[in-house]
Amino acid sequence: MNKQDVFEECVRISLARYMSDLGDSKPNDLLKMVILCVEKPVIEVVLQKSNNNQSKAAKMLGITRSTLRKN
Repeated sequence: MNKQDVFEECVRISLARYMSDLGDSKPNDLLKMVILCVEKPVIEVVLQKSNNNQSKAAKMLGITRSTLRKN
């Protein structure tokens, strides 16, 4: 199992738990919610890993520095 597989499995487990907790309720805009929930911690971890160097963090994320600053 590679690192991407491990990450995907963590997401699957979290989503399965979320869906189970919803019971009979139906989720709305699930993909949007997941992206919003994941974006901030990803940026925080990458900034920490890059010693708050926005240029390095942006490169690690595959985005421009100006896009990173908007977040």
